[in-house]
Amino acid sequence: MKSEIKSEWMAEAPPIIKEFLGYVGTIKGKSPKTVDEYYLDLRTFFRYIKKSRDLVPPETDFEKISISDIDLDLIKTITLTHVFEYMNYLSTERQNKASTRSRKVSSLRTFFKYLTNKTGKLAVNPVQELETPKQRKALPKYLTLEQSLELLSKVDGPAKERDYCILTLFLNCGMRLSELVGLNLSDVRHGTSTVRIVGKGNKERIVYLNDACLDAIDRYVAVRPNDALTDKNALFISKQKKRISPKTVQYLVKKYLSEIELGNLSVHKLRHTAATLMYQHGHVDIRVLKDILGHENLGTTEIYTHLSDEQMANAAKANPLSKVRRQNSADLKKAIKKEPE
Repeated sequence: MKSEIKSEWMAEAPPIIKEFLGYVGTIKGKSPKTVDEYYLDLRTFFRYIKKSRDLVPPETDFEKISISDIDLDLIKTITLTHVFEYMNYLSTERQNKASTRSRKVSSLRTFFKYLTNKTGKLAVNPVQELETPKQRKALPKYLTLEQSLELLSKVDGPAKERDYCILTLFLNCGMRLSELVGLNLSDVRHGTSTVRIVGKGNKERIVYLNDACLDAIDRYVAVRPNDALTDKNALFISKQKKRISPKTVQYLVKKYLSEIELGNLSVHKLRHTAATLMYQHGHVDIRVLKDILGHENLGTTEIYTHLSDEQMANAAKANPLSKVRRQNSADLKKAIKKEPE
């Protein structure tokens, strides 16, 4: 999917930022969406710098401040104090959440690291000691095993084989929406019972398909349209004979979730469901789960190590002291003697 603002920043971004964006997009292999996020974060930062230093007229709308004149001389004057003031501005004036501020910190770190370590244009990195804002890790919402089974039972209609296959892959493989939409026929390898997935940053991973996935794929491919297709390689096809779009997948998932009164959940929650079911019911090792989900860092996967209320209750009952009630010392000694050696 092409970036929606790439042409905009190519026109407005100063040379020093264009070089950086080219580096993260080409050398680091980041996706167009990630490159855009770097640009937007840097644009906000340098707009703040210009506004706070009165480098633009006081009445200038913040969103209209141009950063095309940002150069190395100005960048060299930036200190950690300026960045601290900027982070305070994000929190108080723009009401950015900790997660948003964390991303902006990451963008600044990468930019200044590039200028110091990669190009040597800066002798000192001013954000070397910049800390990431602490954010509360919310447990991911997910469907229970019973809800997942109920969801699959609701699939019907003229595209039922396709829809059932989509839900099955989401619930068993933990794919992202973009990954599922991007699947090609050739990505499914029956000989090895695997599927090739292209994830974030165009990173490939191989995920094994269980019997449910293989059966769902076979049933769908048997009725998949083959004539007058605009993309013959696409696995999932829309009514318009095109590669199915993210919006169409979101719509059909929302429709089936609404039928089990979970219409408030998003497609991404099916990915959470797959991860949770694999961890809680399949006892999948967290490092294996990391590779299945395509996470870059183990810390991202660790959020799925949360325990269900039932598991926590069972764990408490399993404690060998769980049946010991308060009693006098004589009775306690008697109980200890009865314990088998």
